[in-house]
Amino acid sequence: MLSFLSGLECRACCTVVEADQLIGVCPTCGHTLLATYSLERARSVLTPARWTERPGGMWRYRELLPVRFPEDIVTLGEAETPVLRLNLPEIAPDLDLWVKNDGTLPTGAFKAREMSVAISRAYELGARAVFLPSTGNAGVAAAAYGARARIEVRVYLTEDTSPELAKACRAFGARVRTIRGTIADARTVALEHEPGRGSVELSTMREPYRLEGTKTMGFELFDRFGPEGLPDVIVYPTGGGLGLAGMFKAFTELKALGWIEAIPRLISVQSAECAPIVRALRNGSARAEPWTGPVEFLGGLTVPTPFASERVLEAVRWSGGTGVTVPIATIHAAERLVARAMGLVTGVEGAATFAALPTILKERLVRPGERVLLYLTGAGVSVSVPRMAERTELAGAAARDGTG
Repeated sequence: MLSFLSGLECRACCTVVEADQLIGVCPTCGHTLLATYSLERARSVLTPARWTERPGGMWRYRELLPVRFPEDIVTLGEAETPVLRLNLPEIAPDLDLWVKNDGTLPTGAFKAREMSVAISRAYELGARAVFLPSTGNAGVAAAAYGARARIEVRVYLTEDTSPELAKACRAFGARVRTIRGTIADARTVALEHEPGRGSVELSTMREPYRLEGTKTMGFELFDRFGPEGLPDVIVYPTGGGLGLAGMFKAFTELKALGWIEAIPRLISVQSAECAPIVRALRNGSARAEPWTGPVEFLGGLTVPTPFASERVLEAVRWSGGTGVTVPIATIHAAERLVARAMGLVTGVEGAATFAALPTILKERLVRPGERVLLYLTGAGVSVSVPRMAERTELAGAAARDGTG
């Protein structure tokens, strides 16, 4: 057996659940279940060197991932993603600035981490069909890993999802249904169609194991920088907030093992046009209230009603972090600028972290000399470049004819 997985727990009502069963949310209160591990046992046999001596990739951390048997791991060869140093003297002259790029993962986004773990665990526990609502990247990853595991996947995509991502889901064999409205509307339709079909829901925070996949982002940063060199601050684009909760869980587990002393401060970045998490952080709210009114689609950043937002807010606050918002137009401009100036295709989600830098500096959320890491959650060159090129061409035409 690979894992020190010990059970599942609900932080909302303290219910503890046996882990080796197919389960979604807490059976007592309906909140998120989190995987727990026998960290005392792990501390007695596990060392950082034991991880680094293994081949790279997220499954080197298998003791603190939930899959028990190696034959049940569903992988597409997830390699450790690049960490690059940035030199931006005109924007951030006093920062030690870095970027981590999950766009190099098999399906072009960090969702590959989530779905490798979630599909592996679903397969191990006997699931043969899964479903989820998605704005694109999670659906593509679920479809790809489902194909690898020979599990049927049904994806309920929002109508604004790019045609390229919808085609990718179908190319991997998923059954795709397009829904008018937000990702919450897509889930509502899914719940109308899925009962009685023997399927397992893989929506964000509504099963325990996608979050375990996002933990590997934190573990890789620990590998890359070491216990003394972790970033002081991680700037992270936020929709549902699973990545923030996952990284925080990784760092708290590393701290419990005695491997690190301090946890990086987490800064959540959302678009100003849809920012329920940042609004809750600013208001001191225990949970994020639904974002009402018209919402302009912006990929994975467009989550008006994040489920289990308490866990996301807890992660940011307990890390000593905060949140900022950036207008959509600024995010699009940053996406074009970063591609031309740095050779990085960020997608709108990753571009939000670059777009947020001036605000972060103006509000003095980081200090001179601190190590700051911008997290690019995905790139998807084949998807992002055509959209970005189209916007660039339109912007250029507007500038030429005086309408921009």
